[in-house]
Amino acid sequence: MTQVTELGTPLPAALRPGARRRSPAAAACVLGGVVAAGLGLGFLAVLVIVLWISSPYPDSGPGGALHLAAGLWLMAHGTELVRYETLSGVPAPVGVTPLLLVALPALLMRRAARLGSASGDAAGADGEEVLPACAVFSAVLCGYLTVGAMATVYAAGGPMPADPLSAAWHLPLVAALAAAGGVWAAKGRPPGPLPDWVPRGVRKAVTRPRYALALRSGAAGVLVLLGGGTLLVGASLAWHGSEVQTSFLTLTGVWSGRFAVLLLAVALIPNAMVWGAAYGLGPGFALGAGATATPLGFEGAAALPRFPLLAALPPEGAGTPVTWAAAGVPVAAGLAVGWFAVRRAREVPYGETALTAALGSVVCGLAMAGLAAVSGGPMGTAALASFGPVWWAVGAAAAAWTLVLAVPLAVGVHAWRTRPARGAAEEAAADAWHDSGVRELRWQALRGAAQPLVTPTTRRGTPAPAPVPQAVPVAVTPVVAAVPTAAATPMTPAPPTAPAGAEPASLVARAAPPVAAASAARPAPDVRAAAEFGAAAPPATPGPAGPVPPAPLLPPVAGARILSRRPPEE
Repeated sequence: MTQVTELGTPLPAALRPGARRRSPAAAACVLGGVVAAGLGLGFLAVLVIVLWISSPYPDSGPGGALHLAAGLWLMAHGTELVRYETLSGVPAPVGVTPLLLVALPALLMRRAARLGSASGDAAGADGEEVLPACAVFSAVLCGYLTVGAMATVYAAGGPMPADPLSAAWHLPLVAALAAAGGVWAAKGRPPGPLPDWVPRGVRKAVTRPRYALALRSGAAGVLVLLGGGTLLVGASLAWHGSEVQTSFLTLTGVWSGRFAVLLLAVALIPNAMVWGAAYGLGPGFALGAGATATPLGFEGAAALPRFPLLAALPPEGAGTPVTWAAAGVPVAAGLAVGWFAVRRAREVPYGETALTAALGSVVCGLAMAGLAAVSGGPMGTAALASFGPVWWAVGAAAAAWTLVLAVPLAVGVHAWRTRPARGAAEEAAADAWHDSGVRELRWQALRGAAQPLVTPTTRRGTPAPAPVPQAVPVAVTPVVAAVPTAAATPMTPAPPTAPAGAEPASLVARAAPPVAAASAARPAPDVRAAAEFGAAAPPATPGPAGPVPPAPLLPPVAGARILSRRPPEE
């Protein structure tokens, strides 16, 4: 028995109090980052290998193509490449990043962060340790940057290696932003709260609806600017269609080379959109040292390479009314910012609306400055050292255009939406029918006219004096009868003559309406109530000799009116 026990499978030792099992979710997050980087590298490697195989004049073997693919993957993160094979022999930087190429690593990294967060939640459901959001972010980023460091070292032996200093901060920045977006999306996109290291005043201020509305209006302005830039680029390409076709056909004669040029042009379309928006805003964009293209004119002589998108530039010289028409793009952006900066709640003051529009203009300016900074860069040395829009000039122009137009429009739209509706005076008069004071008077009149069967008593128990009923005046239409002839009408004795000053009873009875006569025939409610309860009847109050029209308490009400209240506007 002892031998069987010793040779058997040992039982697992019990966990110590306070000790937690290690979750494989952290390793899965690291692996997810590695896979995301590998997928991006693999896609670009396959594309470059296909182009290398189809090229009739390959400059190097498959190793050179793979080195170039690693360099392009780093360039997709904003890293500058260095081109050593130049005519002057001086290394030339290549810093214009195709913005469409940035979408590849950003989407892959975001997907890896989302899957890592989902795996951490699943591990918590199984009873294992739940990874917090910061742990998922750090694990995915660690795996991605590990592959990025190896790719940087591998690309150093290729024809276009990456600048180590540029890769040291561009690669972590893009990866961190994409991973943060993925973790935030996996957690349901919560609007807050902000981390504890953010100042308390900032955390409290961000929760106000003013800032969310400013972000929305600023984003609307940026979208309008980019859409206008796309329209300008498309119109320029159509206007210079022959030059663009000639540049595309003469750049290379083989179909693989033309396919590569077409892919590069498509990847640079977002850059062209930003450049078009900068052109419409006024600062334009630089095309080398001393050459700038603006709506007012094309100044300087630009040493441009042959490329289809560059063939669509405006001609050199002063501007024309056609180029001046590009100013409609920032005008439309300013109107969009002003329109989306208005809240629908009526209680918002005009100053709050103006401040929201101003903040939206600032957001639009900052966003355009960032887009202008990442859309340009150096294309070489000397004359090509500056290529693209100047970021600070574009941001200031976007903020100024939208601020001048958005604030007045926002205040005007706010005044229009909060204007008094038509017939407001009639509605106010109708609502006065339901006021508390009028309602109390109406109920008092109804209680007085109801004539209750039980005599209302005072606080001490003594019966209150009965209200004096007042006759309702009824209009009597006089009837004039035809005078009979003496032959047809028999003579009847005259009725007894009433004393002077007294009114005949028959005339009074004849003139009184049936309702009044019936009321006079039966005893008063107070007398009947007193007789039933054995109490003394209240003394009768002598009334007037004839029917006295009562003073009108309230205007007559026909039916009941039900007025619907409008729901409060937010």
